[in-house]
Amino acid sequence: MNPQMNPLWTVVSYLMSRARSRARAALDGNPESGALTLEWIVIAGILVVAATAAAVVFKNAIVAAESALTP
Repeated sequence: MNPQMNPLWTVVSYLMSRARSRARAALDGNPESGALTLEWIVIAGILVVAATAAAVVFKNAIVAAESALTP
């Protein structure tokens, strides 16, 4: 599957680009730039890991159910 057509890849790449732009803004020294704090970066990482794990679990369940339906 083309990675650019995968919704999970699209979301992760969008979040990474937003994190990079906010990190660049934070390094500019502007405190009003809306830079991410370490807590929010950790929370975002946890959410990405949880979403990836859920995608794997759901995909495996769907494949198992599909194989049970096909003769």
